[in-house]
Amino acid sequence: MPTPTKTIAVVNSSGRQAASFIRVAVAVGYHVRAQLRNLDGIVASEISSLPNVTVLVGDLYTKPKLPGAEGVNHGLIEELYKGAQLAFINTTFWGDEVAIGCALADAAVKANIEHYIYSSMPNHSLHNPTWPSLPLWSSKHTIESYIRALATLLPKTTFLYTGIYNNNFTSLPYPLFCTELQPDGSFTWTAPFHPDVKLPWLDAEHDVGPAVLQIFKDGVSTWGNGARIPLAYEMLSPREACRVFAQGVRRPVRYRRAAKIEVKVKIPNGYREQLVALEEMYALGARDGGLQPPYFGDEGLEGRVPDVAMGLWEGCRGLEEYAREVFPLEEAANGLTWMNEAEEGNADEEGEIQGGEEEKDEDDEEDEEEGLTMGGGVGSGTAMGDVTPARKEESWLA
Repeated sequence: MPTPTKTIAVVNSSGRQAASFIRVAVAVGYHVRAQLRNLDGIVASEISSLPNVTVLVGDLYTKPKLPGAEGVNHGLIEELYKGAQLAFINTTFWGDEVAIGCALADAAVKANIEHYIYSSMPNHSLHNPTWPSLPLWSSKHTIESYIRALATLLPKTTFLYTGIYNNNFTSLPYPLFCTELQPDGSFTWTAPFHPDVKLPWLDAEHDVGPAVLQIFKDGVSTWGNGARIPLAYEMLSPREACRVFAQGVRRPVRYRRAAKIEVKVKIPNGYREQLVALEEMYALGARDGGLQPPYFGDEGLEGRVPDVAMGLWEGCRGLEEYAREVFPLEEAANGLTWMNEAEEGNADEEGEIQGGEEEKDEDDEEDEEEGLTMGGGVGSGTAMGDVTPARKEESWLA
């Protein structure tokens, strides 16, 4: 069993998963070597100021100056593992993710890392050839497959599969998880998911850290040899999620299924491709929920939610608690003021907020509006400004 005297290597350390883990790890005495792309933003500033954290600033991948040249920053990766015994690795699509992930795995072998936790996701097309491959997730699965082929690293490896982040919700006009504020004070969430098919949910900022820490404590004797862990604490359909969210914010929250994911902001090409693939995948279950592919690709893996996660960490923060206690704070950090206005919620006879109503499908394609930039924020009133402390590019979907 590892002790708090050990050192843990972490990449993309301002992302939700990594930051959650670093906060918990250093609080109990572990040392962390944390890679950050830069020191911009409140999360990066926080991580760099924590005790027992050594920050390594730099990109894991830089665009090669010559065709065919290597872009992976091997020197930074080697420095990252220096003196480390453990590693929590969550790669992102900033750069060649597969090249980065494979290089990190190779370097972990050379550094003789004792326990390697990789945050992976499924390639749905490998579970069913009629299902599309989601680009950002298939890259992670390609890296997982590479690790599984490393005979010396696989016995020391755990694969983490995380559910949908509660923290993705925002009333800012970001695609897929925008809870749009309505003139009457209610919210509407528009997405392509079937309204009644359950999805796995996780509060990444609150619960990833304690769960990953427990995986390290249990060690490879429990979670090695490529064990897959579905880290999610609730299985909620979109309609149920809206009801729960409504109870938290004390306002009606309605679900509206639309085949097209509306994009009102400038987004990286990699994420745009992901959204197109999501539209294709969730169109399969548009009329028959039984045809919607499992979020984790594997029904058996989803069947272990939330038991496996609860066995690691029981103090989870559910979607209702997130909506009540955290969502308003994140909205305020983004310059929004709706939470300071009078509550607009309508309680039913049992005292619960009504929500989760499905509106009519809208399959008509609309022109994309490119008026905003990911990482941009809200200024005074409703005008869009330049600073969004809670939403920086390097933490998007991480």
